[in-house]
Formats: sequence, C-alpha cells, structure tokens
Amino acid sequence: MEFTYQQPTEIRFGQGRLDELGEVAAALGRRALLVTVPVFEALRSPLERARASLRQAGLSVAHYDGVVANPTTESVDAGAAAARAAHAEVIIGLGGGSSMDTAKAIAVGATHPGSAWDYLFFKKQPSAATLPVVAVTTTSGTGSHVTQVAVMTETRTRTKSAIYHPRVFPRVAIVDPDLVVSAPPHVTASTGFDVLAHAFESYIHVRGNPYADVLAVEALRLVRRWLPCAVREGGDPEARRAMAWADTLAGLCIATAGVTLPHGMGMTIGGFAPHVMHGEALAVVYPEFMRFTWASAIARFAVLGRILDPSLAGADDRQAAEGSCAALDAFLGEIGMWLSFEQLGVERGLLGAIADQSRVLPDYQNNPRIAGREEIFAMLEASYRR
Repeated sequence: MEFTYQQPTEIRFGQGRLDELGEVAAALGRRALLVTVPVFEALRSPLERARASLRQAGLSVAHYDGVVANPTTESVDAGAAAARAAHAEVIIGLGGGSSMDTAKAIAVGATHPGSAWDYLFFKKQPSAATLPVVAVTTTSGTGSHVTQVAVMTETRTRTKSAIYHPRVFPRVAIVDPDLVVSAPPHVTASTGFDVLAHAFESYIHVRGNPYADVLAVEALRLVRRWLPCAVREGGDPEARRAMAWADTLAGLCIATAGVTLPHGMGMTIGGFAPHVMHGEALAVVYPEFMRFTWASAIARFAVLGRILDPSLAGADDRQAAEGSCAALDAFLGEIGMWLSFEQLGVERGLLGAIADQSRVLPDYQNNPRIAGREEIFAMLEASYRR
C-alpha cells in the first residue's frame, strides 16, 4: 500500500488555551482579521478574550462578522475585501465550521486576483501569497481546524464546492473545550454527527490508509460513548473534552483520506437549502446510504455495527454489518437527529436537482459502492418522509 500523510497544523488542545491566541498570531503577523458570525450572546465572551489576547501581544485587530451558515461566495468576497482594507497579515477563524472555512477562503481571496471561487480544487492553485490562518473552534464538529478544505456555495447558482489545497491548512488550531460548553443540544448533536460521518467515511474510503483507520476507529468509539452525554448534559467537561478530541481526530482523518457519498449529497443539500445545517443534511441521508452500501464493505460496516451496538459483538461480520443500519438508526434517535426532508423544510421538488448535483463533487467515487443519479434520487426520495 502507498499513501501520503501531511499534517502541518500545530494543534494546541486543552482548556484555557484560547488565551494563547495572541502569542500564536504574533508569530505570523502584526495585523489580524478576526472572522466570525454576527455576534450573539454565547460568542461575546470568547470574542472579547480573543481580542484581549491579540492586543496584549501587540497586534492591531479588525473584525469581520459577516460569516453565514453554509458560507457563500458573497460572504467570502466581502471578508476578503475587509482583509485587504485592514492590510491583514493573519486571518483568525473563531467559531464553527462556517467561520473557519470562511477564514481559509478569505486567506486566498484577499491575496489573489479574482475571487476565492476561482481557486477551487479543480481550478487554479492558491499561491504562496495565501495568508496564514489560525483556527479557533467553538463546536465539536466539522474538523475544519485541521483540514486543507474551505467549503463555500456560489450565491448565483447555489453550487457548493471547495478550495482543497495544502496552503489553506491552518498554521495553528486552538482546541479549547471550554468554548464548546455553551453549544445548544441540537447544535451539539448536529456537529457531533458530522464527526461520526467524517470518521466513518474516511474508514470506508476506497483510498483510505492505515493511519486514518486508527484515528477513525477511536473517533467512532468516542462519539458513541460521549455524544449522547454531551447532548443531554452540555456542561459535562469530560463529555466536551472527549467530543473536542473526537472532532480533531476525525478532521485529521479527512485531511489524509477524505469523505464519500453522504458528504457529496450533504454538501449539495446545503447548497440548495442553506437553512439546513451540515450535520442535519448528513443525518437525513445516512439511513439510506447505510442500506445502499453496507454489503460492499462488510468488514468495515461490521466494526461500526459493533461500536454502535455492543449486542453485535458476537455476531459474524455479515450480521454485524447489516445490523449497523438499525444501530445507526437507533443512535440518530438517541441524539435527536432522526430527521426527514419534510421535517427540515426541504421541498420535495428540489430532490431531483439535488440528485443531479450530488455527482458534481467527486466524493461519490470514493464510496465502496458507486451510486448513479437514479440511485441517489431514490435515496433522497426515501428520506423525504419518515
């Protein structure tokens, strides 16, 4: 087997490590752009701590608060203009995946001709002019703090795609579990399910590798053990620490392996229905994806089945793999993520267009069983009402 592993991001993990932001950023530049969603109550304290740390280290600080859920080219371009106006030398993404992805895209858009959209994975490559990024995650999901991916949606066409290049790896990731404690139960569940999806899809990826496998299995075990607790008891520090670590492990997995069919579908759903959280988009298609794929990767689905449902420990691989489908259904119910398109407010008439676009990104090619357009449409239809 041959594989390549690269992980240039310095990971600073632990409670209270947000206070190191100034020291980290000062090594990269003297003028910082903080990138966040519009300020709301739970963000206010981390934002002020971040500003104080940066200023104490002698940096000038500008703030762009135009991040939107499922980032758009419009919001990224506005952030790039803000970075240029501030003569920013370092970009700091503070928040969930949308803030960190936007920060990474701004780092490209601010220093290159045209728009960040011109530097998608199949277009031009970002140059060494890309600004350094520091990622400070406030959710336990997305893994964006340790990946070379910046996802966005073109506003006009509702096409969702990504910059994918080593130059957008954050130079430093600050993972401070204290910042996640205030995340509401549904946000915790949605982002936490994204962790499971990242880990499992890298594990079944047709071009996965032994490095990702080890991290993925540990992340899956942590999610099964701690996500229900984090949803029920958001203030539990042990659950928050475990999920922050699982998120980081799963992010490392997709940075070196990648994702498969559900992420191609989920990203397309987010493009057409931006009100749907990424974790929700994954959760709604996962039951059908499991049933479509399990027989094509029996040993790997058996591992997931036994992690999710210990009663499958004595079953043979085929039984455990098939049983993983019901076990995943039950886990979604346990964390409040048993969803349908109807519940999410996605019009049935959009499903055809979503099926058409779900094969634009190459993720479906990484699945153990490759789905055609009609098979994807059938999965979407079966997910409309539950």
